[in-house]
Amino acid sequence: METIGVDLHKRESQICIRRETGEFIEQRIVTGRGAFHAMFATRPRARILLEAATESEWVARYLESLGHEVVVADPGFAPMYATRSKKVKTDKRDARTLCEACYRGTYHAIHRVSDARRHLRSALTVRDALVRTRTRYVAIVKAFVRREGLRLRSGEPQHTVAKLAELELPAHVAAELAPLLALLGPVHDEIERANDHLTQLATSDPIVPRLRSVPGIGPVTAIAFVAALDDVRRFTSAHQVQAYLGLVPSEFSSGERQLRGHITKRGNSRTRWLLTEAAWRVLRSSDPDAAPLRTWAERIALRRGKRIAAVALARRLAGILYAVWRDNSSYQGRRHRIAA
Repeated sequence: METIGVDLHKRESQICIRRETGEFIEQRIVTGRGAFHAMFATRPRARILLEAATESEWVARYLESLGHEVVVADPGFAPMYATRSKKVKTDKRDARTLCEACYRGTYHAIHRVSDARRHLRSALTVRDALVRTRTRYVAIVKAFVRREGLRLRSGEPQHTVAKLAELELPAHVAAELAPLLALLGPVHDEIERANDHLTQLATSDPIVPRLRSVPGIGPVTAIAFVAALDDVRRFTSAHQVQAYLGLVPSEFSSGERQLRGHITKRGNSRTRWLLTEAAWRVLRSSDPDAAPLRTWAERIALRRGKRIAAVALARRLAGILYAVWRDNSSYQGRRHRIAA
């Protein structure tokens, strides 16, 4: 079987084919379905190695539809680049290196997300973009108001226009803010539609209601957790999930010297942020169900401060969510109180 390395790029990609005789064929093609069809449709079944990138999933699926075996590999796996020179880097050399890694098996295949979870991630990405846009607009409005010695009363961001109407703004400030205010309403409406869409997705997924039984976990956080993990069976422990989400401390230890730093912040940043927000909700909550988690975090806060306690609680929540999903159960304070 031939082994092929594909160095993907946005416009053009470099191909390196290692034939069974040991001969190499190298070619550069346009990154498009037509070019890939012309290159691979008539070739015998081959094993093809790609680096994980923006284009890798559709390319992998298309090549698989042509009958080839495709591996999407982790670009951070150092042994995959063992044959590449450190002093000279070109697309041609990268494609040859991927081809050699495919032939030798020195790669680490990533988990490819299912279609259902990919759609969930897309919906979350769109909602996140909308929320960030509204947050930026509201921040600009507040800055303009403060510049005039005024201040908006506290409240939800969707009430910004109403709160602004309560102030006696100078005419020039009102004129300056008019374009932003005209956009705030439609952006908020789209956020509401995105929330409704996510709520519908949440009700159709049997996993989400069980995750929502955990204190502080709302529909968006539960959906984000499901979308990030995709398949709970690929994780063997809660700690592995916590590390996957970047919630474990970084470590630089050697010999007798041990040094632990801030959390690694690897993996899905959206899910990590949502879990941290859920932790803050638990810390501020008076819900009796959240009392064991809140008490646990408050003990850490006395020693290390509330910010570190919130991150520690986010890590604990990730472990509890994993256990609830893995065991096909709902949250029970006594049963899951030591999950982390």
